[in-house]
Amino acid sequence: MSGLMFAAAAGLPLAAGWSVHALRLARRIEAARRDPLTGLWTRDAFEARAAQSLSKGQQRAVLVLDLNWFKEINDTHGHAAGDAVIRATGMRLGVWAAGHHGVAGRLGGDEFAAVVDVCGEADTVTGNVSAKVLELIGSLERPVPFEGRDIDVFVSVGAARYWRGTADLSALLRQADEHMYRAKREGGGASIAPYFERTPALPTVHGRRYGRPGTTGKEVA
Repeated sequence: MSGLMFAAAAGLPLAAGWSVHALRLARRIEAARRDPLTGLWTRDAFEARAAQSLSKGQQRAVLVLDLNWFKEINDTHGHAAGDAVIRATGMRLGVWAAGHHGVAGRLGGDEFAAVVDVCGEADTVTGNVSAKVLELIGSLERPVPFEGRDIDVFVSVGAARYWRGTADLSALLRQADEHMYRAKREGGGASIAPYFERTPALPTVHGRRYGRPGTTGKEVA
């Protein structure tokens, strides 16, 4: 064996070792960006992917959703039951978003978000968003089995339309959050913004609706 061939053969185990190490490192990095309970992207990872999704398409819907009466689930059935509901909600949302060429994430607590494709002409997009949101609610509001009993689940969903660069992700999430809160005040279901509203309908703190976790004041959602 020539010296060159010997050196190449000797380097094979080292190269293989580095490849395995790089693969393990990549998996650890991705795992750190996933919510351990639901498997969805965490807030920062979701926002990065959602912003990329908006940059590649002309028509998108940005959704924010929140579980109704989640505290009562924890108080009545225990925190393990609450975790089961969060897990099921995240998995159902992830499957639904993937089916609509989108991305989903858990923003924290019982709050989730998604960005999905919508199709059609400008005057039919709202109807398409409505159909998708109703489909999503039907999927999420199926009872969650837990220790031999079914736990009822109810959600509030807010949706904002993205149309050819009308706004950035932060503004769209803010508007979707406002409509989610509107739906929640009305007992649940969905509220869809018919067009982008540049001026916040509700007071904000650091770009977030006043009263949400992370802002000052009483938490209202």
